[in-house]
Parts: sequence; C-alpha cells; structure tokens
Amino acid sequence: MSQEPIAPTATAATPKPGGRAGRNLPAAIIVGVLLFGAVVATLGWWHWGFVLLVATALSLGAVEVARALSRVGMDAAIVPIVLGTWTIVVGSYYAGQHPERGVSSNTLLLAALSLTVLATLVWRIFKGPENFVKDAAASVFIVGYIPLLGSSVSLMLAGERGPQRIIAFLVCVIASDVFGYAVGVLFGRTPLAPRISPKKTWEGFIGSVVGGMAVGAILSSWLLQVSFWVGLVLGAAMVAFGTAGDLIESLIKRDVGIKDMSSFLPGHGGIMDRLDSLLVAAPVAWFVMYLFVPGG
Repeated sequence: MSQEPIAPTATAATPKPGGRAGRNLPAAIIVGVLLFGAVVATLGWWHWGFVLLVATALSLGAVEVARALSRVGMDAAIVPIVLGTWTIVVGSYYAGQHPERGVSSNTLLLAALSLTVLATLVWRIFKGPENFVKDAAASVFIVGYIPLLGSSVSLMLAGERGPQRIIAFLVCVIASDVFGYAVGVLFGRTPLAPRISPKKTWEGFIGSVVGGMAVGAILSSWLLQVSFWVGLVLGAAMVAFGTAGDLIESLIKRDVGIKDMSSFLPGHGGIMDRLDSLLVAAPVAWFVMYLFVPGG
C-alpha cells in the first residue's frame, strides 16, 4: 500500500485500456470490493475464516517474494516456508483461543518459527554447497519478513475483543494511506525518499500522520473503549511503520528490477503490493494494544 501515485515507467508511457499506467480500474475495483467483503464477513461471522484468509495471503506473498529473489540468484526453500507459514498463523491463533491446552501462543509461535527455519536449512542441504549461504539467507529472510510479522495478526485476533483490535489496526493503516495519498496529490512538493519511492512526499506523510492519529483517537474511544491517547499512539505508529513497510517492499522490487511483485490481483499487482504496509505495521499494532488495551 503506497501513499502516493506510482510514476509511469518507460514501458508504460502509452496508457493501456482500463486505466492510468496500465492499471485496469474496473478489475481493481471488483477485486478491492471482493477482498473487503471477505475481510468484513470473516471478521464479523467466522473468525477461523479470517485466519485462513491471512494464512493464504501470507503464503502467496511468500511465493511472490521467493520468485522475486530468484531473479538475483537466491533460491528460497518455498515448500517448508509455506507449510511453516500455515503452522505459524493457524497454530498461534488456536493456542491463543485454547489456553487450557497448556501451550501458550507465544510458545507455539517460537517453536513453529524455529522449526520452519530449521526445515529450510535441511531442505537446502541436498542441493550441495554452491550458493548455500545465498539460498539460506533468502529462506530466513522470507520467514522473518512474512510469517513472523504476519503472526501478529493471529495474536491480535486471539485476544479479548480480537475483531475490534484487527479493525483498529486495519483502519489506521488504511487511513494513513488515504490521507497521505490525498494530501500528497494536492500539496506534495518535497520528496520523502526520492531514491526509493520518488512520488512520496513529506507533505503526504504529514497528511498520513494527521489522518492516522485522528482516526486512531476515534477508534480507541469508540471501538477499543480505552483513552483517546492510546489511539494517538496507535495511529502515529501505524503511519510510521506502514510507511516503512511500503518503502521496504519498494527496495526489494528496485533491487530485483520489477514494478509489481506479480499480477495475481488484477488491477492491483501482487499480494505483497497490498500487504506491504500492513505486514510491517502488524507487530507494532499488536504490541501497542498489548500494552495499552486490556485483554491482549
């Protein structure tokens, strides 16, 4: 998720049918509505469905990043990574929902992460010593970047008022994106990170801060039923780390030489092109609410 519009590349100089810079606007709207509907329906009526949705999205994101890294000669062990992602996300939520089983979500999370990393290293043994370090680094990077950060969503949902925690997290990040985009388009002049994302501006970032904190303050009082200042902290954190998440994914794409992670989502690009801000902001959202919202 990015604050500012993406600059057309040289190959996109001539607009394609359906939208600016080759984006298919009708398809993007349909996909966006379907995704929004799936999130609302599962959070509202089937929490396990939301967990499965998160596990699926993170697994597809891991595949996208693995394919991106393969462009620079790094071959990640994607099979154990995907299996580990499902175990981490689903297991963490299950443990959080059933403390009577005697295994805490944190214990299961640490065990699943350790075993996933170990499995990727063992998986790579059979290909021999050439490029072992590069391939192992790719696998560990993906495990740390995607299932580890994404597991925070399971921890949030498993806490008291879990759906409300998820909504507060999602809406603060989305508000940051929307306000940043609007202010950046109208008033953006000063580049924020010209070498990474040329269209991001400091003016847009300020708009994100104002919008994210305002929405956070409203949600903390209305939805989380805590003091408004908790929402100010949450909103500011979501802006800072959501922006960092967008820049991190931009760095990956620039390093490997791609514009989008994939074309899996028509009109949007790849799964990671939609998860980038959310993924990095998720553990910070969990930690803020763990500290300041009772029942975390």
